[in-house]
Amino acid sequence: MKTTELRNKSVDELKVELTSLLKAQFGLRMQLATQQLAKTSELKRVRRDIARVRTILAQKVA
Repeated sequence: MKTTELRNKSVDELKVELTSLLKAQFGLRMQLATQQLAKTSELKRVRRDIARVRTILAQKVA
């Protein structure tokens, strides 16, 4: 997910995006725990996307 795409979204859309990313992260963690996760790089990608969304949310709210 690109930063420019996130900057064009409203605060409500960013919050929805954040909740979906957090759910995806939870699912990936469960797959990792049960040894079903094939691509461990997905965890890193989702974690960084969550950080991007939270950063842009903080910038927009402040």
